[in-house]
Amino acid sequence: MKANEVKRGNVVEHNGHAYSVRAIERSSPSARGGNVTYRFTLYSVPGNQKFDLSLRAEDDIKEIDLSRRSSTFSYMDGEAFVFLDAEDFTQYALDADVVGEMSGYISEGLEGCWIQLIDDQPVGLQLPQSVVLQVIETAPELKGATATKRPKPAKLSTGIEIQVPEYVVNGELVRVNTDTGEFSGRA
Repeated sequence: MKANEVKRGNVVEHNGHAYSVRAIERSSPSARGGNVTYRFTLYSVPGNQKFDLSLRAEDDIKEIDLSRRSSTFSYMDGEAFVFLDAEDFTQYALDADVVGEMSGYISEGLEGCWIQLIDDQPVGLQLPQSVVLQVIETAPELKGATATKRPKPAKLSTGIEIQVPEYVVNGELVRVNTDTGEFSGRA
């Protein structure tokens, strides 16, 4: 396929490795006759290592046949995260190094996950756009505080820490964007 046909979420091959396309930036030159360039933010599958690649619109890139299965997080098996296929209940175990930083967004029974498979082997994970987690530790709201947007740190049930508005209290459920790691509202 041509570089200008690649979409977010595609899995492509570059230098013998598989990469998931997370972001695409298109830049058009201001001078006449210049080539349109596509800058891809890629993450290795498996491994989740970031890699930036720039290609011209007419450059070829090979798409890898990757299947995706809707799954729910089931349990931890040692260091492995075990997901259950939403349709046929197949279990997929992903090592902690494959899950990487995404582990901070995974809570018991998390639905809407996508397990990525190459030749029926689980190689990657896509999380839902946002997840609901519980605030377990944050400073109390300041008396007399106005509705200003002063954030404060909050530790969540999975161990990650994010910035939340002052009005959020301990025990509250909040939505967290899994792409940016930012607070996106009360649940």
